[in-house]
Amino acid sequence: MKVVKLNVLAGFIVLQSVFGLLFSQVNENLITNIPNRQTTSLNGMWKYVVDPYETGYYDYRRQIRDQKDRPDPSEAFFLGHKAQNRSERVEYDFDKSENIMVPRDWNSQKENLLYYEGSVWYYKKFLYNKKSDQTRQFVYFGAANYEADVYLNGTKLGKHIGGFTPFNYEVSELLVEGENFLILKVDNSRGLEKVPTINTDWWNYGGITRDVDLVEVPETFIRDYYLQLTPDNKELIDVRIELDGPSKANQLVKVNIPKARISFSGKTDENGIVTGTIKAKKLEYWHPESPVLFDVVLTHKGDTLNDRIGFRTLAVKGTDILVNNKPVFLRGISIHEENPIRGGRAYSAEDAQMLLGWAKELGCNFVRLAHYPHNEHMVRLADELGLMVWSEVPVYWTIQWENPDTYKNAEIQLMEMITRDKNRASVIIWSMANETPVSEVRTAFLKNMIDATKAVDPVRLISAALERHAKPGARNVQAIEDPLQEYVDVISFNQYLGWYSSSNDRLKDVVFEINYNKPVIVSEFGAGALQGLHGTREDIWTEEYQEYLYEETLKMIDKIPQLRGVTPWILTDFRSPRRLLPDVQEGWNRKGLISETGNKKKAFHILKKYYDQKKTDFAD
Repeated sequence: MKVVKLNVLAGFIVLQSVFGLLFSQVNENLITNIPNRQTTSLNGMWKYVVDPYETGYYDYRRQIRDQKDRPDPSEAFFLGHKAQNRSERVEYDFDKSENIMVPRDWNSQKENLLYYEGSVWYYKKFLYNKKSDQTRQFVYFGAANYEADVYLNGTKLGKHIGGFTPFNYEVSELLVEGENFLILKVDNSRGLEKVPTINTDWWNYGGITRDVDLVEVPETFIRDYYLQLTPDNKELIDVRIELDGPSKANQLVKVNIPKARISFSGKTDENGIVTGTIKAKKLEYWHPESPVLFDVVLTHKGDTLNDRIGFRTLAVKGTDILVNNKPVFLRGISIHEENPIRGGRAYSAEDAQMLLGWAKELGCNFVRLAHYPHNEHMVRLADELGLMVWSEVPVYWTIQWENPDTYKNAEIQLMEMITRDKNRASVIIWSMANETPVSEVRTAFLKNMIDATKAVDPVRLISAALERHAKPGARNVQAIEDPLQEYVDVISFNQYLGWYSSSNDRLKDVVFEINYNKPVIVSEFGAGALQGLHGTREDIWTEEYQEYLYEETLKMIDKIPQLRGVTPWILTDFRSPRRLLPDVQEGWNRKGLISETGNKKKAFHILKKYYDQKKTDFAD
């Protein structure tokens, strides 16, 4: 068992906990595979109160109201109190407040909240009737950006930090027969110590942005499981199943995969965990050209859990990425979790169909889900469509590398992402970061993230979007000299030659210096273009300029011997407060190949043609 430490010593972060415990400590309460459990949706209309001074959370002495023995019900919003008589003073009223849709961000729903950053209280009444005394109930949130304080019937359930990963709380003892109410204080304020930090290039959508479900399970139930091919033996499936409940020790658990005619059974240890292997000879493997998924059935007494899982091997051999021992070229595109046509954060199965449908139309077999974990609909649909996935945590640009709380936050978000998606065949790369400046403490921070990832998921590949720079004294040489290259499986870097530096006409002379014998992905390149704005290829912001940049960039990067994938920036235009040019940007990053109206720009067809050729040159 490896040992990991987390301390700040002489400017370096070193790890300090046991890897075997890390996964369970971080995710000990997280339930996986919510889509296939018995749930009651709490989506729909909620009431909301905007609270920029956090009056409902802090008193006038800046004391936290939910930490007091006797909070004042007239001002403590989490109590959801109603005046009991005509003379009682209560300074809020959820019933009289406006409605807001969940899941969705508040920015795109309410014009006056477009740029709002701060606290908003959410309130939902719902009816509950207990079906059996032998069940337990949990409230599950797909995500809420960024900090969420959660209360049920006036009792605090907990606080979750991180805007893109799931969390849940047991509410079995707090639910009452009949009417209940759920309250959240969601705060999307940016902060220097947070992950991501205060400075980004995307919209800070606030709110309960993903599904909310009341989950009902048996007293002892299957909380989590892992089924993946053994890294060094494609004829074995590694199995790990975890029970939760009063009778979790010495329990029989079964796995059945009917189509493959294979099964497994085993008894749990004192911690409710059973591990083992399943022989899987002549198993049909998941592949982008043939995304085979198996119906998997897990059972423990009366608890049955279904899933659809694909099995495939991943490896790096020299400069090749191997899927099922065959080299692949990753024909990719970067995607933000945004529905540009409706406006706002993408969250639904329909949103996933639109975004990934465009990627398939482009000729992609790979998508980079930037710059944070996307919703579960995306990775589950990618399984079905045969799209390989790069999944990333929001360690973005410059964060507080020497702050141990910042590291802990980043690692928890990483573990929550892996916990949710570790059984998805489509996910082939965990990305640790994007465009982070090189320093010793930063490299130590990311190295620890890599070690933690490999400890809990030995199957998938590790990467990070690095940066390039012009090599001094060599006019046309672009170098990637980041020390993180030593630790990742796949070297990835962003480059914007022809946009932020140099010119399109000079790209033909550029060469890249990469001194590692590893596969390379160009994880970003692109140029802004306003759809429908036309001119010559020298006229910036035109579709012709963007088209020409794509033509020259693809020729340039094709000369990289190790090139095994491309994820240009980006599929669609997306909102960003950094982009302010009147008549062109208007608060939108215009590097998309598709506009916010759903219209394809000329560069879309250039990339599609390139990918059509790659299918011939580098058949999957």
